[in-house]
Amino acid sequence: MPEISRFFGIVIRMNYADHEPPHFHAEYAGSRAAIDIGSLSVLRGELPGRVLGLVIEWAVLHRPELESDWELARRQQPPRKIAPLG
Repeated sequence: MPEISRFFGIVIRMNYADHEPPHFHAEYAGSRAAIDIGSLSVLRGELPGRVLGLVIEWAVLHRPELESDWELARRQQPPRKIAPLG
């Protein structure tokens, strides 16, 4: 699963040709969650509260880039790196 961003120990990834709805994966210290790009809700998994807040803050700032990366990944093309939070 390609890494598209990393900040404060949080790793953001996106799968190639992943299932709907459009989403990304966030990992932190053994915790994992899949986050819906449209609603920014947790689809599955969990992250510590503060970490989830940082991930959502980052996603709000980069939603158009996440949507673009989703389309690239759906076409089996590498997603682009997205600037970290900070």
